Amino acid sequence: MTRSKKKRSIYRTVILSCISVIGLLIVIAGAYAGVLHHKAMSALHKISAAEYQAPQQQEVAHQVPKADAEIESIGEEDMKPVTFLLAGVDNREGSGGTMNTDVMMIATLNPKTKSASLLSIPRDLKITPAGQTSHKANYFYAHHYIQDKTTAMAETKQLFGELLQIPIDYMVLINFDGFRQAVDAVGGLEIDVDMDMRYIDNADGTHINLTKGLQHLDGQQTLDFVRYRKSNDGTGSSSDFDRNRRQQQVLNQMLDKLTSLNGIGQWGDMLDIIGDNVKTDIPEEKLKRWLFNFKQMKPDTTRMLNVEGDWKSPFVYWNKEDLTQAMEALYSNLGLNKKAKTNYGKHIGLYTKPNSQ
Repeated sequence: MTRSKKKRSIYRTVILSCISVIGLLIVIAGAYAGVLHHKAMSALHKISAAEYQAPQQQEVAHQVPKADAEIESIGEEDMKPVTFLLAGVDNREGSGGTMNTDVMMIATLNPKTKSASLLSIPRDLKITPAGQTSHKANYFYAHHYIQDKTTAMAETKQLFGELLQIPIDYMVLINFDGFRQAVDAVGGLEIDVDMDMRYIDNADGTHINLTKGLQHLDGQQTLDFVRYRKSNDGTGSSSDFDRNRRQQQVLNQMLDKLTSLNGIGQWGDMLDIIGDNVKTDIPEEKLKRWLFNFKQMKPDTTRMLNVEGDWKSPFVYWNKEDLTQAMEALYSNLGLNKKAKTNYGKHIGLYTKPNSQ
């Protein structure tokens, strides 16, 4: 098989956009009073959904929430390094209701050094937990969700934490249908489509049909634009570099649109979309505390960690040397002793040397 670069997430833009929107909640809360402020707090309550949390977290979630004035400043505990498992769920209309994670990323945040690092996990990466059969990385959250959705986040965090020998504190789920709704909520985007794009997959409801040129795209068309990889209807395929340029184009326009929203109705709709499509097991009070102290928590630098991958149907295999370097970077950002972590990748599909082109 021809060697390829690591299968980068086609939805990295979606995740980064949603993270940016969540960060803006604190700005919104300070900018508007009354109904909009209530919507912001309601969105946070939905995001930190009790039904997706461990029993002890559910008890806290059902307590009477503190008033805004009572939300304390961040403390020493909040300034400790933290690790997130970010996952995008393709649960679009027509996709059959799947809960498979089309993208997964390990994100570390060190508030003291104001640094973050991101490692994408290819959806087709071969994972073989001890005593179990092999599956693609995107299988496991759906598997645990079907068994018990209240423990699915905890089970998935534990699995990937053990595989990578890294503590995973919280999980964040983003429904990609929310991205489509968000683009529609800002009135769509003016996109210079770089090529004709045709792809049909009736199994998951994908019907991409875009024509080259500058045009106004709605939410579904924008999602198609960033998703497009290859054609089964006569048009050309896309490289990772092509997709990265598209993602950056969409990200820049979305952020411009979001920062220009100036009406209670527009922001109200956006907050409803965020609340309905982003879920996490971060306790609500902690989430509020972090966002109300956003300037102290947000990183000044974010490092994208690249791990080369090799496609050998039906799985992707990571390069061992690249993974070692990436894990050392994650450990460094968390302040962990990398020498004590020697078993990461034990049950992950790896290859030692890249094949020549």
